[in-house]
Amino acid sequence: MSRIQLALNVANLDEAVAFYAALFQTNVAKIKPGYANFSIDDPPLKLVLIENAQSQSPLNHLGVEVASTNEVALTGSRLSMQGIDTTNQDSVTCCYAVQDKVWVHAPDDLSWEFYTVLADVPAISTKEADSICCI
Repeated sequence: MSRIQLALNVANLDEAVAFYAALFQTNVAKIKPGYANFSIDDPPLKLVLIENAQSQSPLNHLGVEVASTNEVALTGSRLSMQGIDTTNQDSVTCCYAVQDKVWVHAPDDLSWEFYTVLADVPAISTKEADSICCI
């Protein structure tokens, strides 16, 4: 199953978690320092909250979570064949998980990722803390 990912910058993680839990009538799936996500069934959505009070925009990036590394690779190939520049990342630690992903940038420089989660990890990397997962 694929689902859209919406990654938001939030000023207060606890307030945002409480709001989105009520809004989508679901519990948080993962919560770590400065980070939380929800795996929402209806509508199918991966909602990611990244505590980043200094951000100028509430939108961090968009994505599509897919079921397998093969789907990530097929998407990257399809987009490349259509002339869209892609950046691949294999077994990268991001958002408290090991992921395979491919990144693209929309004409307005909006970042999109197609990714699959390979495993959860207990800590965020120093590099990730600086980049907030986006390329």
